[in-house]
Formats: sequence, C-alpha cells, structure tokens
Amino acid sequence: MLDETDTRLLAALQKNAHLTAQQLGEMLNLSPSQAGRRRQRLETEGYIQGYAARLDPMRLGLNVQGFIQVQLGTHGPEQSASFARLVSTRPEITSAWTMTGEADYLLRVFCTDLPALNALLHEVILPHPAVARVQSQIVMDQLKRDAPLPT
Repeated sequence: MLDETDTRLLAALQKNAHLTAQQLGEMLNLSPSQAGRRRQRLETEGYIQGYAARLDPMRLGLNVQGFIQVQLGTHGPEQSASFARLVSTRPEITSAWTMTGEADYLLRVFCTDLPALNALLHEVILPHPAVARVQSQIVMDQLKRDAPLPT
C-alpha cells in the first residue's frame, strides 16, 4: 500500500527523476536516508519501473509523428505473435497497444518524413500476412506532452 508520502515521492520523481535523496527529503520532510529508502522500496516493489531521458523528436530529425490502426485478417495466436515480433523489431514504432473495437492494434510511430512513413506502411506493415487493413493519422500538433500518471 502506498501512503501519502509515497504518493508525493512518486509525483515528484515523475516531474524530475534526477532528484537526490537530499532534495526528496526536503520536499517530503524526511531525512535523506529515509527518502532514499522509500525510493529504493518503490523501485523494488515495481512502482518505479525505470528512469529515462525524454528526447525532442524534431531535434533528432523525426519530423513526422503518427498513429497507425491495424486490423488483422486472421486472429490466431500465431498471427498475433508474428505481428508482435514485427512490431518489436521496428524502431519507428515507439509504442503499441492491442485494442478493442475495429482496430486490433494501435501503433505510435516517429519517422523522418512522409516518404519514410509511407515506406513503413507499404513495405513493412501492409505486407505482413496477417494484416488486412491499416488506417494512419498524422499528428499535426501535440497539445499535451506525455504527462505524469495521476497519483
């Protein structure tokens, strides 16, 4: 169970994962060692899965962000596993979800330009034997960055 201090610690780390035990202690009215032990416990228990840098896709030349809905023609375990393997091998696909509704999968992709997105769609995803249909949407602007989880 999380107490209020754990919740505040998680919220603080989502905003700035570089906070030291000293800084966390000051924010939470704990000693640095208590704050450090709490963080370590939350890591061990799986509340904190890791730390990562958030990169600017435009600065990296990834000028096109899109979402691709994929509908499979057949839904057996082999087809699903094969498509999951394809998704895991493509660096352009940064997130993938299985979905309810018309689409079986929703893929978030980052590409250098429209020809690269077109190649991903027509040379990689559509030729997969289980894929029946794709629908893509290109992101024009992102109104809200990937935000911290509510705590």
